[in-house]
Amino acid sequence: MITLERGAVSTLHRQLYASLRSHILDGRLPARTRLPATRELASDLGVSRNTVIAAYDALIAEGYLESVRGSGTRVASLPQRMVGERRIGEERLPELSARGRLLLMQPQDRTVANQIAFHPGCPEIDAFPFAIWSRLLGLHTRRVKEDLFGYHLVGGHPRLLAALAKYLSVSRGVKCDPEQIIVVTGAQAALDLVARLFMDPGDNFWIEDPGYHGAYSAFFGAGGRPVPLRVEPTGWQFDPDDAPRPKLIFVTPSCQWPLGLVMPMEVRLRLLEIAERHDAWIIEDDYDSEYRFRGHPIPAMQGLDDSGRVIYVGTLSKTMFPSIRVAYVVVPKKLVAGFRSALNVTGQHPPLFLQAALAEFITEGFFSTHLKRMRRLYARRMQDFVACCQERLGDWLTVEQRDTGMQVAGWFTQPLDDGVVLAAARRRAVDFARISSHYRFSRPAHGLFLGYAGVDRDHAERGVERLRMAFQDIESRDRGRRCEKRGSAGLRV
Repeated sequence: MITLERGAVSTLHRQLYASLRSHILDGRLPARTRLPATRELASDLGVSRNTVIAAYDALIAEGYLESVRGSGTRVASLPQRMVGERRIGEERLPELSARGRLLLMQPQDRTVANQIAFHPGCPEIDAFPFAIWSRLLGLHTRRVKEDLFGYHLVGGHPRLLAALAKYLSVSRGVKCDPEQIIVVTGAQAALDLVARLFMDPGDNFWIEDPGYHGAYSAFFGAGGRPVPLRVEPTGWQFDPDDAPRPKLIFVTPSCQWPLGLVMPMEVRLRLLEIAERHDAWIIEDDYDSEYRFRGHPIPAMQGLDDSGRVIYVGTLSKTMFPSIRVAYVVVPKKLVAGFRSALNVTGQHPPLFLQAALAEFITEGFFSTHLKRMRRLYARRMQDFVACCQERLGDWLTVEQRDTGMQVAGWFTQPLDDGVVLAAARRRAVDFARISSHYRFSRPAHGLFLGYAGVDRDHAERGVERLRMAFQDIESRDRGRRCEKRGSAGLRV
């Protein structure tokens, strides 16, 4: 009944333990069965007696075996659970909640590792000053005199809050004191926290269409009812007088996701007036506003708000690297205590030693230096990338240069399904996002949402060439189908 594999990753006594445990649970070793003496079993298996003793001791400690003086080692009296019965039991486990099922239905946004990719929102990683960052991180993990390893300071390390407040005031025109900033583990955690605190089942939330999946999923998963704020290539088109009263209004005014538009001042002021009239909150997602290449950056909406209705969400995933998992929410003073209490419940706060290193990275000027370099790099990459797309993909795609953002939209010059194009591109090891997938309400426009920022020139050119080949694959397949159709028609005649 027992076989042991010498040279396996698992040790012999763990293999013996696992085998005996499996036989006990499957009923092949019934309760009160007397096991061989340790010397006898060791001899039968060709192992040392200590191996058998270690396995028996582990099973006795966990209650599978009993050792009785004068009676040897026996299987304990456990409920008989056959393998088939366990599987049936798993099928009868309780269902997920309605909210859980909603969450599972939402789209997933993942990158593909080690692949030529134009996935939107991915920054340049190789140019990040990891040597400086590693030094700061190591410094703060070694500073045991400073208490960075407890459960305190939920909401953010004071030095990081002060650094972020100064940065946001200068670069984005955000009006806040350091204590109004709540540090969380990524922008999605910020949206989830907002949804938990503001949304009741049945509440309406206005959201851009096309718009950001993550916000829709967070608010919809909390039981909210979505109402579209229609966005066209010419700008925001909506009639608030005909829309249900909102509890939340979610917008990406600095660089609309995915169309890349900048919200005009009159639309911003109108939304602020609507929020005040309906006693609603505006969630401003300022995900990559740092990257504007012509003219002065337009200040954040939050800086225009005199009534304290704008919740500002920012992230370091686009300016540093995605896996840092640090974002922040700027909230009105009256909500600070509530947000920190909720954060304590959800546990969505980054480690304090990471925050301390990040605070020094900002205050010492390393962050601003990196941003300046990336603005120059991304401006050049956008120009080269758009030119390459225009040269090699012009038969299928129109790509135009933008003043802002880490990605560009490509629109088809002929009727194509962007899902079909994505499947063909992935077969060529190229990734991007479908524009049509960002529509929830109106008829979707089809196109490619292409991130260029994290791809150097050589990789970008190879990726564009592979995209060209993917378009050619689709054309070749369509020609083949037309030939088959004509052939079938001829046979019928």
